[in-house]
Amino acid sequence: MRFIMGLLVVSEDLRGTKVTDGHLRCGWSTVTPDYQAYHDAEWGYPVVDDVRLFEQLSLEMFQAGLNWRTILTKREHFRRAFADFDFNVLADFGPTDVERLLQDTGIVRHRGKITAVIQNARCAQALVAEAGSLATFVWRFAPQCVSSGKSANQSSESVALAKALRQRGWVFIGPVVTYSFMQAMGLVNDHAPDCFAWQRVAAAQAVFKKPV
Repeated sequence: MRFIMGLLVVSEDLRGTKVTDGHLRCGWSTVTPDYQAYHDAEWGYPVVDDVRLFEQLSLEMFQAGLNWRTILTKREHFRRAFADFDFNVLADFGPTDVERLLQDTGIVRHRGKITAVIQNARCAQALVAEAGSLATFVWRFAPQCVSSGKSANQSSESVALAKALRQRGWVFIGPVVTYSFMQAMGLVNDHAPDCFAWQRVAAAQAVFKKPV
């Protein structure tokens, strides 16, 4: 496992699986219990809920310069601090909220990232008005082959998604952030091919209907 701009990236040479509690898992997931729970229950399963999608984009953005474990262990506090990442609520946050959040030791206190979440929340509202839902928009960028079993830190689709979001006013969003988001939200399946979760995610993707 390595980090690029603070983002979790599973390297090709470290994508071997390890046995824990009788299951073969992606090697990175065995580093901490937090990673294992996240890997088993969340990472790679398709998501269409707009709030969860916005939350993941926001948390991936906050991770830049840090590691994913830092964000994962603070996630519940992030949710409380940021109104459960309901972008319709966050869009009304103002300077007083920013100053309050900068005093909150339970989150990553970075003014630029905090204000970016608020700006992106307003952009998310505009995107819903444009596309019908955030899910409808982001799932347009899912590659045709979603079960690759390969590893990368970005793709042509993540480059396109990041560009499309930036054109609509989103900030702190680049192709590495969007690829990590795509991995987490099930737009791609980057579990190791012999990981027990690969087949589960592939099965979930096979029956998944993209929002339109």
